[in-house]
Amino acid sequence: MIAPMFVLLKKEVSQFFSSITGYIMVVLFLVTIGLFMWVFPGATNVLDSGYATLDTLFELAPWVFLFLVPAVTMRMFADEQKSGTMELLLTRPLTDMQIVLSKYLAAVVLILLALLPTLVFYYSVVRLGNPVGNLDVGGTWGSYIGLFFLAAVYASLGIFASSLTQNSIVAFLITVALAFFLYVGFDSISTLPIFGNADTVLTKLGIQEHYQSISRGVIDSRDIIYFISVIVIFLFFTRTVLQSRKW
Repeated sequence: MIAPMFVLLKKEVSQFFSSITGYIMVVLFLVTIGLFMWVFPGATNVLDSGYATLDTLFELAPWVFLFLVPAVTMRMFADEQKSGTMELLLTRPLTDMQIVLSKYLAAVVLILLALLPTLVFYYSVVRLGNPVGNLDVGGTWGSYIGLFFLAAVYASLGIFASSLTQNSIVAFLITVALAFFLYVGFDSISTLPIFGNADTVLTKLGIQEHYQSISRGVIDSRDIIYFISVIVIFLFFTRTVLQSRKW
């Protein structure tokens, strides 16, 4: 079953880069981060701040991914339904969960391809340190791991949203709304007086708390379990949506 899954995964990745749209999305991500880090004056500019740090990347990337990841995932199931190829896809020698995993892993691969070029920023900051290499390596790689998991959660939301509709724009908007709520919604709700002492519990339900925790350079198993749990939940939701078409 691995070979058919790999074929589907490869098809999704190649389809994304078969048009200029895929390249534009990745370039926009890198250019946006690069402009704030190196061009626009202010606190986010590495040269202006006087500190060799990648904080700007890890502060802005969750917000840029809020739109980039939905753009990556919005067509994965929506276009299959719109073009009528969904039934053909379901006849492949794959279970519903394997189809979902293939689409999801393709999205994760695309996210990794967008993240890899940011290592140029990492190298630049390392060289700018005084002395050279004066960088919190543990915190930086912890932030990279946290950013990857955050984007992976966004991807699971996007796959789920894409399975709900034939309209890719609607899927995009649903994903943005879900991702925004998971990232800042629980934090905002926890500040309401009505919840009293439950504010800590509510905060831990959101992505931001766990992302910031990993970004400190300490890989806590509770944070990893949180991210994996959210991913698994939404992948199972997606599988349920696919199975409901057979009822």
